Amino acid sequence: MTKLNGQSEDILKDNIAALRELFPEVCCEGKVDFDKLKQVLGEYTDDSAERYNFTWNGKGQALRLSQTPSMGTLRPCKAESKNWDDTQNLYIEGDNLEVLKLLQKSYHGKVKMIYIDPPYNTGNDFVYPDDFSDSLENYKEITGQVDAEGRKVSTNTEANGRYHTDWLNMMYPRLRLARNLLTDDGVIFISIDDNEDENMKKLCGEVFGESNFLAQVIWERAYSPVNLKKHFSESHDYILCYAKNAEVAVCNGLPRSDEANDRYDNPDNDPRGPWKSSDLSVGPAIASKVYEITTPSGRRVLPPNGYCWRLDKGRFKEFVDDNRIWFGSDGNNVPSIKRFLSEVKQGITPMTIWKYAEVGHSQDAAQKLKQLFDGIALFDYPKSVGLIERCVQLYSDTGSIILDFFSGSATTAHAVMQLNAEDGGNRKYIMVQLPELCAEGTEAAKAGYKNICEIGKERIRRAGEKIKAEVEEQNAQLKIGEEPKKVPDIGFKDFKLDTSNLRKWQPDADDLEQSLFDSISNYVDGRSELDVVYEIMLKMGLDLTWPLETRTYGGKNVYAIGMGALMICLDDHITPDVAEGMVALHKELAPETWKVVFKDNGFADDSAKVNIKEILKCAGLDEDAFTTV
Repeated sequence: MTKLNGQSEDILKDNIAALRELFPEVCCEGKVDFDKLKQVLGEYTDDSAERYNFTWNGKGQALRLSQTPSMGTLRPCKAESKNWDDTQNLYIEGDNLEVLKLLQKSYHGKVKMIYIDPPYNTGNDFVYPDDFSDSLENYKEITGQVDAEGRKVSTNTEANGRYHTDWLNMMYPRLRLARNLLTDDGVIFISIDDNEDENMKKLCGEVFGESNFLAQVIWERAYSPVNLKKHFSESHDYILCYAKNAEVAVCNGLPRSDEANDRYDNPDNDPRGPWKSSDLSVGPAIASKVYEITTPSGRRVLPPNGYCWRLDKGRFKEFVDDNRIWFGSDGNNVPSIKRFLSEVKQGITPMTIWKYAEVGHSQDAAQKLKQLFDGIALFDYPKSVGLIERCVQLYSDTGSIILDFFSGSATTAHAVMQLNAEDGGNRKYIMVQLPELCAEGTEAAKAGYKNICEIGKERIRRAGEKIKAEVEEQNAQLKIGEEPKKVPDIGFKDFKLDTSNLRKWQPDADDLEQSLFDSISNYVDGRSELDVVYEIMLKMGLDLTWPLETRTYGGKNVYAIGMGALMICLDDHITPDVAEGMVALHKELAPETWKVVFKDNGFADDSAKVNIKEILKCAGLDEDAFTTV
């Protein structure tokens, strides 16, 4: 029997375990002997005090912070979700540092692509805290959940002496946690401007490795100059692209245009399909490839002076026999090579300058977002849907998970839904956003939005309905024989970051007596069973979008998650009827794995717990699969 400890994944513990597996001789009593480690690594260690190193004040604390487990949870909010029972998408409201920690078990190595548009560090309001003594309480203060004076917003100006330091301390732990979530062939895109581009590149070089740098894309975000600028009007931003492992990352390339495909024809009805001719001659000349060719019409030709044929005589004959050489319709042309469309690389290699004519610019994005919200201007410089759609298309598969943990106006969610509608994909997104309060007097506040998350979720609802209507309109105009397009998943499950639902995981150190009294009831006041169910799923490493159904046995609720892979009963006075019901359900659903969870004080006594455990064990439940909370 096991007990959940309420913590998110312990990354430090996992790292030590990995080190112990690689070098067992350097670990003793849970500690690492660095002198031995240096000996094992031999010439690969550097003892010099003077060496290339990227550091700043607080880096060590930021590193430790990324390795400190979270005791928080994510509470489901059905009322603010869309298509709760069917959707595979997630929208999470909370400080992304805590949320990334909580996602470590459930989504470790599962995210194919990450896109983030972090704060550009322009000296304006910097809402992410620099005091992490209690991250969850700090988060509540920032978002006004504690008291009327709890809105903690600092201004990150150069005058405070920590202009770059504060920003780096904010980004470093988040990037380290984000890397853990990527698949081995996963990729991250990061929008950034000149203020922190240099530091971001160094930071990513440390977190992802310099060898995993893929590109620094220049996005032409503006189409006209700002004449009030003193020296230059910036017309671009950067997008840094890093792979978790560049050796295995695969770029899908850009889709071929109809114009490019129209250049292929099939004048000889070749069964291999459309083709276009390619010059057979190439320079400079190589003697072995200079020879005379006789065309079917009897014409004799040589390569141009100073050139040779691409193929030697033997290879040329093989091409002729395979009908890969074209002599013209009358057999009298200078020979050329047939290049078949079916054999051409379907993805065009992207270049590092993305013009606004291709992916949109920020002014156009702002206008389209304004139209989506009935003329209300809620964001000044949102990213264009086309820009994010290109990132997703380049490095995701049709079933990939896409993460954005600075989701802002939820452009990434919009782009994922749009691309799914276009190519029939089933990509899933996870949006994470701090519910930063809308300042009084802003258009957002006037429109009734309390925080940025409310705007982001409403954008997803409206964009999803618009995409659905467009797909249905196209399907209504199909020609005979054409397949209808699939309406993509336009829903999302909404979750909110909060402290744990279970008292035993958050005792009050200043009032242990009250904590012991409170532990008679496992739950924090105001929390529901569904809150606890999803916390258990999260802490056990289950996908938050797994299907969940409720069965009743002996008058007690049993939650079956993932077609019976996990069964949870949180009722009091649990009877053998519950265990027998679980056994019957297990036989009905026949999941590959089976785990059960009970409330620890839900049993009448230890004897009842042992009895129920034995019933489940006889039905095939493993010893370690019986868990209490």
